[in-house]
Amino acid sequence: MSGAFQVEIQQVSAPGGQTAWLIEDHSVPVVSLAWGWGGGAALDAPEHGGALAMGSALLTEGAGDLDALAFADALRDSAIGLGFSAQRDGFEGSLRALLPALPDAVRLANLAMRAPRLEESAIARVRARALAGARAALETPRGQVGRAFWAAAYPDHPAGRPTSGTVETLTDLPEQAIRDALSRQLRTGGVLVAASGAITAAQLAEILPQLFAGLPETAPPEAPPLPAFRNFPTLVVPVTAPQSAIQFGQAGLPVTDPDWEAFQVVLRILAGGGFSSRLMEAVRVQRGLTYGIGGGLDTLFGQGVVVGSSATDNARVAETLEVTRAEWARMAASGPTHAELEDAVAFLTGNLPLQFTDTRRIAGTLLAMQRNGRPIDWLEGRNARLRALTRDGTAQVAARLLRPDGLAVAVAGQPAGL
Repeated sequence: MSGAFQVEIQQVSAPGGQTAWLIEDHSVPVVSLAWGWGGGAALDAPEHGGALAMGSALLTEGAGDLDALAFADALRDSAIGLGFSAQRDGFEGSLRALLPALPDAVRLANLAMRAPRLEESAIARVRARALAGARAALETPRGQVGRAFWAAAYPDHPAGRPTSGTVETLTDLPEQAIRDALSRQLRTGGVLVAASGAITAAQLAEILPQLFAGLPETAPPEAPPLPAFRNFPTLVVPVTAPQSAIQFGQAGLPVTDPDWEAFQVVLRILAGGGFSSRLMEAVRVQRGLTYGIGGGLDTLFGQGVVVGSSATDNARVAETLEVTRAEWARMAASGPTHAELEDAVAFLTGNLPLQFTDTRRIAGTLLAMQRNGRPIDWLEGRNARLRALTRDGTAQVAARLLRPDGLAVAVAGQPAGL
C-alpha cells in the first residue's frame, strides 16, 4: 500500500485443512477471530423464517455441560467476547480475548457450535425477544418500509424476507427447525477465517482445528443465486404517522465488477458522504425537506444493491422524491466534478487506516474481503486504484450504472400526492 500506512496479511494453513488470513500485531495482548460460511437465512424454509437467527442467539445460551448462566459466567470470568449472527446470505461467528484466555475462548466457541443445549427455557426467552423485535419493526414507518422494499425488490427469493423472521413464522417456529438450521450451517467445510492481534501464524494454525473440531466435514448448502432486482412501481404502505419513511434503490453490480470501487466513489459523492453528498445538499441544505438522506451499496449474495433512505413530513414526500430523482439523473448524465472526485478519493484513502485500529474491525474486514472473493493483496493496491480514477472514467461508470428511470421507491406513512 502506498503512503505511510502498510499492512501485511499472512495466509495461514492449519493441519485440519482450514486456512485463515492473519494480521499480526503484538502491541497489545488481544486476539480477535472472525469466521463465516455462505448460506445464512436464505436456507430457512419460508414457513420457518427466523430459524437460523434464533439459532445464532441460542448458541451462547448454554452448551455442553454448561447451562446458560454457567456459560455466561465462563465468558465473563475470562473477559471473552463471543457472538454469532445470521445474515441474509451467510452466518458468522467472532471472538475476542486476551492472549492468556484464548484457549478458553476457542474451547467455548467450539462447544457452542458443536453442542448447543437449546434448552426449552432458553428457546422461550429468545423467541419472546425475537417476537418483540418483529412486532416493534411493524410499529414504525421505518420498519414497515424496509420490509416492503425488500419484498417488492425480490418477491420470489429469500432476500425479500426478513432475516430474523416475522411474527407469523416465529410464533409457531418448531424447535426442530432451529436445530436443522444450525446443523446445515455449522460445518468445517466452506468456512472462511480471519484473525488479528497478538498471535503468530504457528499459534493460529494450532487453534484452528480446535475451533471447528467435531463439526461435520461437508460445506453448507449453497444459497439460491440472487435474481435481477425488480424495478417495482412506487409502493405506499399506509402507516398512521406524521412523517413518512422512504426507502429507494436500484440494481447495483457484482462484487467482482472491475468498476466496483469507482461506483462506490460515485455513490459516495451522490448519496453517501454526509453533508458533502449531493443528495444532502439538495434535499436538506437547500430545501430543508429532511434531517438526513443517504445511501450506498448493500452487499448480498455476491451482488451490490444500491439502497438509500430518508424520512420527511407526509406533505413533503413527493417533493423529496422529485429532488432525489433529479439528482440521480444529474449524476448519471454528467458524473462528478473534478473537485468532488478529489475530495472523495482523499477521504477514502485517508480513512483506510482507521479501519485497522481495532482487532475486531481488522478481523471483520479480512473476513469480508474473503467473502467478496478479493485477493489477499487487494488492500495493497487500493489507494493507488482510487487515486488513478479520473473524472471522465467515473462519469462513464455513473452513466452505465445509475438508473434514474429505474429507481424503485417504497414509502411507509401517509404521504400526500402519491
